[in-house]
Amino acid sequence: MADPTLDDDQRAREAVAAVTLVPDVDFWAQRFALLSDSNRLRILLAMHRAPGITVTSLAEALDMSSSAVSHALRLLRGHNWVRVQRDGRNMRYYLDDPVVHSMLHGIGGTHAHG
Repeated sequence: MADPTLDDDQRAREAVAAVTLVPDVDFWAQRFALLSDSNRLRILLAMHRAPGITVTSLAEALDMSSSAVSHALRLLRGHNWVRVQRDGRNMRYYLDDPVVHSMLHGIGGTHAHG
């Protein structure tokens, strides 16, 4: 709730302070832009729930083409949101950003049980 004792000048100063206290607004806007694509968000949620999943399994689970999943993963890797680990002939993908991990929990992302 808004503080009824603040006048408009105080509110304006608080608004400036809110923006000033975030050191790099453009950086955060760019990070949030990555979440603007529903397929990337679905991939992140799936990886969060099933760490170590392969492109093939992601594509099957999300009813996407392997090339579309690979393209999205390249973008996410380029921003250090996910990492890949070779497992024999398979490449396994893991969420690798604690802020993104927290955001996924914030929107209802869960971990596998057991």
